[in-house]
Amino acid sequence: MSKRVGVLALQGDVREHVRVLTGLGADVALVRRPSELADVDGLVLPGGESSVIDKLSRAFGMQQPIRDAIRDGMPVYGTCAGLILLADRITGAIDGQQTFGGLDVTVARNAFGGQVESFETALAVDGWDEPVQAAFIRAPLVTDVGPAATALAALPDGGVVAVEQGVLLGTSFHPEVSGDVRFHARFLAHVRAR
Repeated sequence: MSKRVGVLALQGDVREHVRVLTGLGADVALVRRPSELADVDGLVLPGGESSVIDKLSRAFGMQQPIRDAIRDGMPVYGTCAGLILLADRITGAIDGQQTFGGLDVTVARNAFGGQVESFETALAVDGWDEPVQAAFIRAPLVTDVGPAATALAALPDGGVVAVEQGVLLGTSFHPEVSGDVRFHARFLAHVRAR
């Protein structure tokens, strides 16, 4: 039986994730409603504006179904805003902002400043021979990694920018923009193994 993965398509860089996942041979669906979430075996939470995605997820009745899916073991990969949405704890949130949770981390929103402070860098990832070319765009930073989660990558100053906890994966940066497919492949491996 083939697996299908979804990209949460409420706001953000949805097309870029679809392109990468399709290029890796995945059967990809856009997810906007609970019925569409029920038809996928894994979910990508794209970059964008975390507070907007949060509000739209509630407006579309998606917040609780996504929380339930995470609790029930669905593999989920969040990039940038998606990492914020996966975090159990958030600093710098706007009033009333919520997350789906699941990752035992604290994330600071816009930790590197605004759009003009965006940057790219080569980033070493635990267990990988070659560094990742990582694009940081108004990126969050993991300021605390709880005991359930594992840091996978950090900047030279020690700031954690990639984490994993079981089948949950989060990056502060955008591999879907820089063209490195290894994090998406890691997510798909979680989906296939489930």
